[in-house]
Amino acid sequence: MSFALIRFILNSGIDTKVPVCYIVTINRSKKKGEPMDGFFNEYGGMYVAEVLRRPLDELSAAFKEAVNDSAFCSELDTIRRDYIGRETPLYFAPTATRLLGGAQIYIKLEGLANTGAHKINNAMGQCLLAKRMRKKRIIAETGAGQHGLATAAACAKLGLDCTIYMGEVDVRRQQPNVAAMELYGAKVHAVRSGSRTLKDAVNEAMRDWAAHPDDTHYVLGSALGPAPFPDMVREFQSVIGREVKRQCQERGVEIGAMVACVGGGSNSIGFFEPFINQKEPRLIGAEAGGIGPNVGENASRMTGNAARDGIMQGYKSRFLLDEDGQALPTRSISAGLDYCGIGPQLAALGKSGRIEFTSVLDKEALEAVSFFAKNEGILFALESAHAGAAAMKVAKEIPKDKAVIINMSGRGDKDVFITSPVFRPNEWLDFLHAEIERLESNRDIHESKLMKTSTEEN
Repeated sequence: MSFALIRFILNSGIDTKVPVCYIVTINRSKKKGEPMDGFFNEYGGMYVAEVLRRPLDELSAAFKEAVNDSAFCSELDTIRRDYIGRETPLYFAPTATRLLGGAQIYIKLEGLANTGAHKINNAMGQCLLAKRMRKKRIIAETGAGQHGLATAAACAKLGLDCTIYMGEVDVRRQQPNVAAMELYGAKVHAVRSGSRTLKDAVNEAMRDWAAHPDDTHYVLGSALGPAPFPDMVREFQSVIGREVKRQCQERGVEIGAMVACVGGGSNSIGFFEPFINQKEPRLIGAEAGGIGPNVGENASRMTGNAARDGIMQGYKSRFLLDEDGQALPTRSISAGLDYCGIGPQLAALGKSGRIEFTSVLDKEALEAVSFFAKNEGILFALESAHAGAAAMKVAKEIPKDKAVIINMSGRGDKDVFITSPVFRPNEWLDFLHAEIERLESNRDIHESKLMKTSTEEN
């Protein structure tokens, strides 16, 4: 066993206290000339300890059986229609189109799906699959909280026990989603190890799954991890891209470019999926440029200068790693993009040139939040705002008779603890002080002091 793979096992989130023989396995086809199951060119695979090989093999078989079962697909379609609220609108943005010049701007409003983001598509699909497999307990990781929220909601609907792992940094900056997860009945564990962000939440979830494989299913939220997760997440999220393709055909919209934010890649791979094997339109992924180009200032895996091929958390892809193969610190104003890796299929498509990657600075994402809110009445999540910012740049490169489609993967309601200190710092600070005072004195909200708004002060 190579040193790199031994190091992966120790850092992958597998609990080394579990009494198993650690054998790293790679899920490859046995017949010469056949595609390797779970691989996307050189990326992907199933690099896991033996304790997780059986549950992954069982999951792979169950997934392939379910997606070919008309009863399962029919039940999922009904839930998509009646519970998730599909299909979501494809909105023409007339003011943005006029102000930006160039291409017509369209926005796929995934933020209007139940729970406020695209994450419910995959969470519901996996929870329904887990119930079919007779699993009683669901675990999940979350960064921005949207995947945790969606998983908690799906578990509440389907009657499954739910535990969510979330980095302590993300717990602090995404409190609205934490409160909602707990309201749905989920147990939220704040992860205090490592950088206390998404990477560490994944590690803790994998440890839990390794210790409880028989009754537990891990609902991985992004299109990464060991096979079959990248294929499974793409399949459940591809409903976004299929709807866009049909909606554009019905309305006679010619697509020049499609733009999505890319953290791990769940929204982008689902959005791009129906177009991957075509030469057009342009597919553009917006990464987190953070506050600058230096190590620790961003989460740019495809456009930065610190990324390299590596193996981590069960799969091979592009990661921000040091010379010893250890994960480097990342930074982004967006919790959902603050991750050191990228899904293997996206990495392969980036390397082949089918997907163009660009990085978006925190300040550019904030500018996009403000632009679309004030000019279209649409509040982008900070993750989605990276796609909005990238689209604002590319619009002028596309002819006026073609469209740029932005995947608004989620709403910005959840980001109030991040955006309020930026857009209205004085009012936000006054509010927090007043609320602390009110709560400590046990006063009702109707008895609280009057507060000035920014409009009154101006």
